[in-house]
Amino acid sequence: MTLFSALIPPDGVLDEVATALGTPEKGDFRWSGRENWHITLGFYGAEDAAERGDWLAERLVGTGPIDLRLEKAATFPGVLWLSVTGTGLHELAVKAGAESEGRPYVAHLTLARFPRDRPEAASAWEERLAGFTSETWTATEAVLMSSDRERGLPRYRVIRSYALNHARA
Repeated sequence: MTLFSALIPPDGVLDEVATALGTPEKGDFRWSGRENWHITLGFYGAEDAAERGDWLAERLVGTGPIDLRLEKAATFPGVLWLSVTGTGLHELAVKAGAESEGRPYVAHLTLARFPRDRPEAASAWEERLAGFTSETWTATEAVLMSSDRERGLPRYRVIRSYALNHARA
């Protein structure tokens, strides 16, 4: 089991993403299921959930809600994703442990994975989703999640929730 913290967009925003994607053909892509769509804040790996949960609660004390929006598609090597914008998102992610892996934080929602040696595979999707912009929503909760493998696929579960309301979680 690996742990990470995340923000989960509301159903209305997830509906917008699903509509924009339609029913994509698999081809070279392994599409993330809607139930797995999230915005990672910090990745922790294999750790004790209770200890990490308490650590995260302390880190998020005094953190307020933030307004977010999903936008155009982009890629990392082998990953197609939507960008996320919002004032205060980077600061929230740093509090939650982003950048502890030694790389800059890039807020995103993963849509699919594809072979790293075929970067052109995502070009049509980047073009198709270039103008995508979701409605703006207010994130009022961060979550600690676990990732387990079931039949070779990741399964994410919320372990603990943290209110983003300037109060102690």
